[in-house]
Amino acid sequence: METLTPTSEDPESSEERWTAIDFRRVGDELGLQSSRTSERLNQIDRVRANGVGDHVALPQLVVCGDQSAGKSSVLEGISGIPFPRQDGLCTRFATEIVLRHTPQANRMTATINPHLSRDDEERRRLASFRMEFRDFAELPGIIEAAGQCMGIRVSEDQADAPAFAADVLRLELVGNTGLHLTIVDLPGLISVSENERDVELVSDLVDSYLESSRTIVLAVVPASSDVDTQGIIQRARRYDKDGVRTVGIITKPDLINTGTEQRVARLAKNLDRTKLNLGFFLLKNPAPAELRAGLSPTARKSAEQAFFSSEPWSSLGLDPLRVGIENLRVFLQDLLDSHIERELPKVREELRELLERNSQDIAALGIERNSPGQIRIYLTQVSADFHSLVRAGIDGDYGGRDARFFDIQGKNFANRLRAVVHLENEKFANYMREFGQTRKIVCREDDQSLEPTSSDDEMESSLNKEGQILVDKETMVAWIKQVYHRTRGRELPGNYNHALLAELFHSQSVRWGKIARDHVDAVANLVSSFLQAALKFVIKDTKVRQNVQHCVEKSIQTNIKRATNELNVLLEDEARQPITYNHYFTDNIQKARHDQSKRQIQDSMHNAIETDWKGRFHVSNSTEEIDKLVTSLQERVVVDMTKQACFEAQNDLNAYYKVAMKTFVDNVCRQVIERHIIAKLPSVFEPVLVSGYETDELVRMAGESMQISLRRDEARRFQEVLENSLDDLSV
Repeated sequence: METLTPTSEDPESSEERWTAIDFRRVGDELGLQSSRTSERLNQIDRVRANGVGDHVALPQLVVCGDQSAGKSSVLEGISGIPFPRQDGLCTRFATEIVLRHTPQANRMTATINPHLSRDDEERRRLASFRMEFRDFAELPGIIEAAGQCMGIRVSEDQADAPAFAADVLRLELVGNTGLHLTIVDLPGLISVSENERDVELVSDLVDSYLESSRTIVLAVVPASSDVDTQGIIQRARRYDKDGVRTVGIITKPDLINTGTEQRVARLAKNLDRTKLNLGFFLLKNPAPAELRAGLSPTARKSAEQAFFSSEPWSSLGLDPLRVGIENLRVFLQDLLDSHIERELPKVREELRELLERNSQDIAALGIERNSPGQIRIYLTQVSADFHSLVRAGIDGDYGGRDARFFDIQGKNFANRLRAVVHLENEKFANYMREFGQTRKIVCREDDQSLEPTSSDDEMESSLNKEGQILVDKETMVAWIKQVYHRTRGRELPGNYNHALLAELFHSQSVRWGKIARDHVDAVANLVSSFLQAALKFVIKDTKVRQNVQHCVEKSIQTNIKRATNELNVLLEDEARQPITYNHYFTDNIQKARHDQSKRQIQDSMHNAIETDWKGRFHVSNSTEEIDKLVTSLQERVVVDMTKQACFEAQNDLNAYYKVAMKTFVDNVCRQVIERHIIAKLPSVFEPVLVSGYETDELVRMAGESMQISLRRDEARRFQEVLENSLDDLSV
């Protein structure tokens, strides 16, 4: 952007013209320069000059109101800067006027603060705008140039360009101004426009300033309009509910109809329906002819005094301290004093919080890694942190330095790996107990899905939602009998071939494979989510995290493949001939045989009593009656050798299935899940791996991008700015 500078070939002449700027026009008689106010404003200005104002709201004066309300005249009266009024250029965007009292230097600079909605390229382009000027007469050209840079409509041949911009023109005046002050001139509120977006943009821009508790609102309303129609008053009340920072300013009393002075006076005396806690001030704007003649602050003061000393104003009982620009300046001085003293402690606290967050951001970026040595150190540290975090998750150590990672969010505790794996293993074990067998015996009265059937095939068509075949006891016996006949060998009647138990068990356990594979997949998903969260916690650089995650996922997939192979080995073992040395197998068989014998004796006794003793049973200790009882029972014990063999097979199946199922569940959890997935997690990315990386691999994986370097540099500069700002406010 072009810089406007003196053109004289004589350097001394150039400097003389430069320092000859009449800053007294700005500072003379403005009143906002008490020692305490000056000191505080000087502090705020230094902080604002540091660039912190973009991140922390700072105390400032904002002049706002509807279009043509006289804002520019009020602004000029307070600041002493003669704003141009042609074509309304200065109301197309916010203008921030910064006055800095430095007698040793004289400088006037115009820059643009891009709005956050701009993309990076636009922000860089707008931020490069810089124009230095020597005279206020150059302001119209500067404002037009700024508008063109922002891309707004500044001429009729730009009909498609927007009429307003959210960017801010910053006018910084450094010199013998006599005061430190920042004032913002906002575009006038509009309610009707050909482009509805313009109305919304201006409204949002004004609101963005008014909503800050650090902003003193100078709400400008023209005397010629009904105050109830001036949206700025209601808008200010919305954001300043306590009314501690809104001052009403009535302008243009010389343009009202004769006879309406009483209405304006009531408003000025705060007696109207619309009242403000801080009240109103009544000002007379200079006439256009006076402005063209270059009206001085002293002359403006005299003109105002003459106007309000004349009739009818002199007889309306106006508060003399509430009339004229000079009284407004004095009032603002006191208001600024109290406002700044109230807000500065909050500013300091926000700066400290911002500094803490920035320090965390710097720490998150890690050490610089522009050389292979720096990269190796960085990755070694990252891998060590990751290894420690994963080990803590496996061991169930949820405290210590990584406690924040293991915090429970609501009902989510997915980061507590050992806990969620235990839970998943328990679900697997419970599911296997409940739904592992292919055929499940149910009572017809307990399961309405079972209808009486006459064949095994019809019975086997009854499935529950888990895919099990639901059978009753008789159908189960029929199926075992069917398999018994198919597996007969050389064994004698009443016995069964060893192939029968194997075939029965293999049929009952055919579901184990799918259930176990689903369990392995579920645990793998839990582990994957845990590792992603751990990497995100340890590595803040997205690119590095993605590269490391790719390596980690490759290792995990290898481990899952090994786990799957191990599961296949277990399933192959289960597909062989049943074998066990677990004493619970024989215990269960003995218990089943004992229960059967007990039931048979009970059934025979009941039958004998009903038949031979006519329902009344009495046996003495005589040999005759005991023999009679034994004979009666023997006659009723009819042994079906096929039924006996099937019964023994069913007992053996039930006993072996329980033992084998428990062993299988434990083996899956220990040999598949724990051995190949969980126990291998710490080694998927550990320091010893980093030590083996070649230079090219190091650079590819964790070389610092230009963007990260810039972010680190910016964060460090911002940290310095924040520290300096806190020092500036520590006095």
